[in-house]
Order: sequence, then structure tokens, then C-alpha cells
Amino acid sequence: MKILSLIAGAGDMYCGSCLRDNALAGELKRRGHDLTLIPLYTPVRTDTTSHSEPRVFFGGISVYLSQMSGLFGRLPKAFDALWDLPGVIRAFAGRGVEVDPNHLGALTVSILQGEHGRQRKEIDHLLHWLGRTPPPDIVTIPYTLLIALARPLRQATGRPVVCTLQGEEFFLDGLPEPYKSQALGLIRGKVADADAFIAVSQYEREFMASYLGIPREKIHVVRLGVATAGSALRTPGSPGAPVFGFFGRIAPEKGLHLAADAMLQLRARGELHGATLRAAGYLAPERKAYLDEQRRKFHAAGCRDCFHYAGAPDWSGKMAFLQGLDMITMPTEFDEPKGLPALEALANGVPVIAPRRGAFPEMLGGDGGYLFAPGDVSSLAETMLAAVRQWDAAMQMGRLGHARVHAGWTLSHMAAQTEEVFREVAARAG
Repeated sequence: MKILSLIAGAGDMYCGSCLRDNALAGELKRRGHDLTLIPLYTPVRTDTTSHSEPRVFFGGISVYLSQMSGLFGRLPKAFDALWDLPGVIRAFAGRGVEVDPNHLGALTVSILQGEHGRQRKEIDHLLHWLGRTPPPDIVTIPYTLLIALARPLRQATGRPVVCTLQGEEFFLDGLPEPYKSQALGLIRGKVADADAFIAVSQYEREFMASYLGIPREKIHVVRLGVATAGSALRTPGSPGAPVFGFFGRIAPEKGLHLAADAMLQLRARGELHGATLRAAGYLAPERKAYLDEQRRKFHAAGCRDCFHYAGAPDWSGKMAFLQGLDMITMPTEFDEPKGLPALEALANGVPVIAPRRGAFPEMLGGDGGYLFAPGDVSSLAETMLAAVRQWDAAMQMGRLGHARVHAGWTLSHMAAQTEEVFREVAARAG
């Protein structure tokens, strides 16, 4: 099939949706599909090879300037070419500037207004480029925040558009009013413009059907798949010095503080004195104070060597990090629809400790990990302690998880399921 896929860059951050979309594109290419991956906003940062095109549409600087000034929307295209150079966008994206929530809300609403918003010129640029390329069999957009592109893309190509559902509800819920209500109203009003939706988990399918009013029959579940290159069934450590891990964006909603508090609670009770907590993941400049707060907790407890932050590793670094863990905990404070690091840990035989919420129950499925009460530090602490006390069973849980991932949660499995959806949607469109 000839596939045109859009992917939304996230500046210098490793974004779970970007990693998923880039990996899927690479696997579909490997399976013989003619796929073009077009980055929007910024170049895509990945922990492996990027499969996206060098040109960026909807360049982050152009989008922002169009929002802030109507004059920018009337400037000649030559100026857009300058702002949309990947190197220029990358330089500004790496500055870590925090955006005013009201500006972000207004920008989100404007983009969702599509051809009636301030970014109309960006849509015209994309459609002009599409007019000079052979039409694809199918078009994909990465999330509903870009659903305003569905109708113009279908009109320009004459082919069906598939939209992925992979966690944008967290962003939408964080918008201030009136922008949240406006954004939700715009998305719900454009659901019919997409021919089909792909949800990354059964949880996400059920939630988004209700949240955005998407007919359930239009949502296909294609569960996540992870690369297995460089992964291996790890050698277990010692219950006398267990190494717990945390992998994910360093931010309160991801719950690193809960993992730290649980370990310190156990130490205060005289349990797991030999345990350490290792964390890794993207750290935004504005979250440095949050990370320092976790360090100070351990220092105050007289355990300076109990916590270590390993930065944001690339793929080989990530595999090395996971291989050094005995267990990993992902105590998210929201209903996680993806949980990609959990699968990557399981691919290395590392058992997972996760809250009983979001996609985690279906992901673990009784093999590969333990579930605790969401947001409950004591429940997390007791689960960590029980896993160490039943060490052999916990290590066996990791081995079962390793087998589970390799049997049904790899990139190959995700690509095969995606192919089925694309063929069905394309055939229905005629």
C-alpha cells in the first residue's frame, strides 16, 4: 500500500506517541509498504533511526507566529521557508520556553478550527505539496488534535483518513477554560470527517468513544508493539539489594514522587534497606526542581546513594538501563492509555509494578507484573515489598512477561494489525 502518515514532533523531548508512530512507520516500510512520514511542528526526536521526511510542515515557529499576529499569515512564502527550516525549528524548540496556558489553549482551538483558523496558510502549504505527489491509498493523522486536517486531506487525496487515539485526553483536560470546552466541541464536531480511528488499547477505545462521542464501530484497537532489537532476558539480581526503576517523562503526572515516597516509607519501617531507585526519562527545564525535590527526600532520609537519575538515553542506553533493573514501577497519576516503557521493560524480562488503571490491566494480563491501588503510596509500597519477599515468583513473573511481549506485542504484531485495519478501511472506501 501507499501510505501517507503525519507525525507530530515534540521538540527535543522523547514523546511516546512519536516513538510509537516512527517505529510503526519503519516496520511498515520494512514490510514493503510505500510509506511517507511527514513531520509537523518540529523535527521528530527518536531513540532509534528516524523514518520521517526532512521537511517540516506546520513548522512550530510559523504556527506560533500565525497565532500571535494576523500579519504573519500574509507574509510571502519565502519567509515561511526560513522559519520552517528544521535547523531553525530545532534551535528554538531546544530552548525549553514554557508557554502560557492561555496562549496554548487559543492556539489549540485555532488549529482545530482548521481552514477557519489562523493557521489556514499552513494547511494550504501542505495541500499544495500533496497536489504534486502521487495520491496515497490511505492517510493517517497522529491524534484528534489534528482532526481538522481530516476533511481537507480526504478532499485533496480522494482517499480515506485514519486518526490514531493515543492519549491526547491528558492534554485536553489540562487546557484552561473556555479553551478546553471549545476544543472538545470542535473535535466532537469533526469526528465524522475521519473514516476510522485506531486506539492503542482497549481502554483508550472505550474511553474515547465516550469522551469524544466516537461511534465504537469506527474505532479499531491496534495494541502497542515494541522493538526487540537489543533486548534480552536479563539476569536477576539479589533480593538483598533490589534495584527498582522508573522510566518516563520526569513530571508529577508520571508519578516519580510516588515511587520515591513508597521506597522511603519502607525504609522508615526498617524494610528494604538495600534497595535503590534508578530513574530515567526526558527532563524538561521547568521540571528540574521536581527532580531535585526527589533527591532531597533521599538525602533527608540519610540515603544519598539510594536514588540515581540516568538522563534520557537513546535506544541502546535504554536497553542497558532496563537490563540493570530488577523491577520497574510506573505509578502514573492518570489513566495511561499506552505505557510503552512497561512493554520495553517486559521485553527484557523486568517485572512491572503499575496502578490498576488505564491500559495497564490489559497490558499485564496476569503475566509480567503487579497492580496496586492508583495514587496510593502505601499500596505501592506493600506491592514492592511483597515482590521482594517472593523474589523467585517475581523473577518468574518477569520471564512470563518477556514471553508475553515476544509472542504478541512486538513491532511486527502492531504492523500486521495496522495493515488489516488499513486494508479494511481502504476497501470500504472503494
